[in-house]
Amino acid sequence: MLSNIHSDHAQAGDLVEIVSPSRKIFIFLLATGKEIHTHRGIVKHDDLIGKAWGSEVISHKGNPFFLLQPTLADVIAEIPRNTQIIYPKDIGFILVTMGIGSGTKVLEAGSGSGALTTALAWVVGPEGTVVSYEMRPDVKNLAQKNLNRVGLSSRVDFKLGDIAEGISVRGFDAVFLDIPNAYELISQVKQALKPGGHFGCIFPTINQVMRLLPALHANNFKVVDICEIMLRYYKSHQDRLRPTDRMVAHTGYLTFARSIIPIENTNDEGLESETETDIAQENH
Repeated sequence: MLSNIHSDHAQAGDLVEIVSPSRKIFIFLLATGKEIHTHRGIVKHDDLIGKAWGSEVISHKGNPFFLLQPTLADVIAEIPRNTQIIYPKDIGFILVTMGIGSGTKVLEAGSGSGALTTALAWVVGPEGTVVSYEMRPDVKNLAQKNLNRVGLSSRVDFKLGDIAEGISVRGFDAVFLDIPNAYELISQVKQALKPGGHFGCIFPTINQVMRLLPALHANNFKVVDICEIMLRYYKSHQDRLRPTDRMVAHTGYLTFARSIIPIENTNDEGLESETETDIAQENH
């Protein structure tokens, strides 16, 4: 399972990573008597147990590795996948924007390979709840396997099904959709969310976002934000610091909104007009 962050040393049962000087990462559960085979040689688990985090270790070929506790970004980057995953750069913004943390009750639809599921289970902690819907049995099974691999499956209730057919659980703090027709399911999301709860989704195209906006309006979602996250790394050479040759630019359009209880018999046209006036004043 996940390494004990309060421990100074690696212990059997910890999720660990060894990193080569060229940044090749190997993540695995530490167990007595086992070995990790790499292109730079074999490292015995028994040689890692009891070592302080941050120690340099040597393979049987004499090549160095660094023994570290894997970060959430490392776990997600190395996750076995058969579908496109949500990138850590987007996941971090999703978690912060939607207020997801310890004890949060979260619903996601579109488990995929379990990248976002892993992050959700990681941050909600043992007191939180993650319910994950997936329509494809093979994809659901891979997501479950990936959560088992890092010791987080006990925090996730995997459901095989389509939320279009209804969501049995209610009162979620946050709902995130990673499915192509999310705009058709906003009424189901509304029923599942607690008042004031967070909604979020990701789309690859702006056309899907355009179809989502009227659905959010029709179901009384407000405080709508649309964005995309760009991230560029730099080569860490002291004498020739410059951007890396490749970057992960556009990965998806993120949309966030809050579930609102409207005042009965409100004149929607009047409110819309007032909102447009406010926006015009703010722009000046």
